[in-house]
Amino acid sequence: MISYTIYNNASTDQWVTFVHGAGGSSSIWFKQIRDFKKQYNVLLLDLRGHGESKTTLKTAFKQKYTFSALANDILEVLDHLQIKKSHFVGISLGTILIRQLAEMYPERVQSMILGGAILKMNFRSQVLMRLGNMFKYVLPYLVLYQFFAFVIMPKKSHKQSRLLFINEAKKLYQKEFIKWFKLTAEINPVLKWFRQVELNIPTLYVMGEEDYMFLPSVRKVVESHYKSSKLFVVQNSGHVVNVEQPNIFNDVVLSFLKTAH
Repeated sequence: MISYTIYNNASTDQWVTFVHGAGGSSSIWFKQIRDFKKQYNVLLLDLRGHGESKTTLKTAFKQKYTFSALANDILEVLDHLQIKKSHFVGISLGTILIRQLAEMYPERVQSMILGGAILKMNFRSQVLMRLGNMFKYVLPYLVLYQFFAFVIMPKKSHKQSRLLFINEAKKLYQKEFIKWFKLTAEINPVLKWFRQVELNIPTLYVMGEEDYMFLPSVRKVVESHYKSSKLFVVQNSGHVVNVEQPNIFNDVVLSFLKTAH
């Protein structure tokens, strides 16, 4: 089972589960834990190969990663802890896993908060992926990762988020990085489906106004999924909204959660 941390709150039966992005770990939520654990039971996950969820070298060669397999990793923890239903908060690639989980097991997902959500790979991000695929066996993965981090979070003010992700990525094996990278091959059909199908689950997108790669497509989807979805745009923030503007992120998400019970 993947590694997890829980903070119990005796005054409520409501859970909030946090899902980080590729190259991160549950430590990227350090600015959320204090505020959320006051009101909810909190579950933090380390995705396969990240944080404390280290794959052994033996298993690292065998498994192929798919979005549904990674969503099942999350379900396994919920089942183990006997959590029937949870709110989910994700960032970046974590938002895809939450949406995948909601497709497969909608009854387990009380609401979705999707920060720095990825709903469409724009031209620039597709070029990035192609470059990455060409060089993934040649370049040390950290060089690739640093390049991606700069393209996705280019401004001076994004430096903290960039460094956080790069430092977490340093802990991955090269093999592990390549497996996560290969996931990008299945990303377009999955995202196309997500854009077309609206789920009957309260959904809040929290996007940085400077998240130029991903914000435009989220705006479009929220317009067409207006029954279930809302968008909050955080000023002076790039892709990793929960790190760059934690107070705003926490306030917006906590007030949304009150309405999503």
